[in-house]
Amino acid sequence: MEFEPALPARRAPRLAHSTAPREECAYLVGLDSGRRTDGFSATESMRELGQLVNTAGGRVVGATLQRRPHPDPAHYIGVGKLEEIVGLRKELGYTMVVFDDPLSPSQQLNLEQALGVKVLDRSALILDIFASRAHTREAALQVELAQHEYLLPRLRGQWQHLERMEGAIGSRGPGETQLETDRRLIGQRITRLKKQIQQVRQQRELQRSRRRATGIPVVALVGYTNAGKSSLMRAIAGADVLAMDAVFATLDPVTRRVGSQSGEWFLLTDTVGFMQKLPTQLISAFRATLEELDTADLLLHVVDGTAKTIAAQMTTVLHTVEELGLAGTPMLTVVNKADGLTLADGCPVTTETDLETLATGHTLPIDGEVIFTSATAGLGIQALRQRLLWEFYGESGLNPRYAEVALAEAGFEAV
Repeated sequence: MEFEPALPARRAPRLAHSTAPREECAYLVGLDSGRRTDGFSATESMRELGQLVNTAGGRVVGATLQRRPHPDPAHYIGVGKLEEIVGLRKELGYTMVVFDDPLSPSQQLNLEQALGVKVLDRSALILDIFASRAHTREAALQVELAQHEYLLPRLRGQWQHLERMEGAIGSRGPGETQLETDRRLIGQRITRLKKQIQQVRQQRELQRSRRRATGIPVVALVGYTNAGKSSLMRAIAGADVLAMDAVFATLDPVTRRVGSQSGEWFLLTDTVGFMQKLPTQLISAFRATLEELDTADLLLHVVDGTAKTIAAQMTTVLHTVEELGLAGTPMLTVVNKADGLTLADGCPVTTETDLETLATGHTLPIDGEVIFTSATAGLGIQALRQRLLWEFYGESGLNPRYAEVALAEAGFEAV
């Protein structure tokens, strides 16, 4: 009889573990001082903060809004509220706490020690979103510069654990030495980044000077983040521009040519959107990108018609435009996403005539002309395109501002 070896018993199959990062659970904290003047309520600001967390890939598991006239110098919130949040950690399982306002380095350090989890403020969250959306070298440089400038004053907290060990065996001295080394390295990196960004600014200025030499009119899209600027650009110019329902989807300026069959045309530029409480580091770092707005002959202010905070968003954009020194540039307001609105009789907006009805009966805080569109439904796009062409070329086909250049290009001298 031939011997047959026994087969080994089959083991239960093992499930391969996931390599995907764990979803971060965020607890939101805000302060209501009752003294806001930007049009946003504390509740609306917190709702926007939740959207930012979702955009960053996190999940909101809880939120609290404390009413007090001033932030606590040590912990931003009161001791009682802090203890309440600490007690909720086991129940909610949050892995980070996100504050709606900027935290000082000492506040952030004190909060992390008290809460035992990662602590972020709105600025750090926005910087993280920008970093995830920076796909080009120019955007990556600008985001990295903003991140380093944000991190530099917070370095001391990174090495606090070593300072507490000062004098222990094996840890004498390295805390402050490492802190100084990191400060020096980050300072050097910031200097290099600024030089590289300056090269970007020079390249962009060269491109803009070439455009100015041709006399081509330039229209620049501005607006609150996720107002639909990129979608509107795709609809007007037929451009292959990224358009998605998310905040800060566009970081790099994109310029496309828009023209008519009779040969009249202009350049349409899309750039990064604005938001309340934007980190000052971002505005400074993205100056090279925002300079695209300097040479615009017309600013097209795109507004999300469905936003609950539409007036506050418009105020934020106008304030940012003023800070950038562009208050003197002509502006035309376009209310986008009109297909999500309803008429006075409750009927949805579905036709071009409905858009005209909205334009004549709107209650927006604007004295000038307002145009309603829907980029996704294609409503009002052709009318807007013709309105922009008329802005530069008028009924006669040529605006006097561009007559001299156009005649020179055609081989004639202006009279």
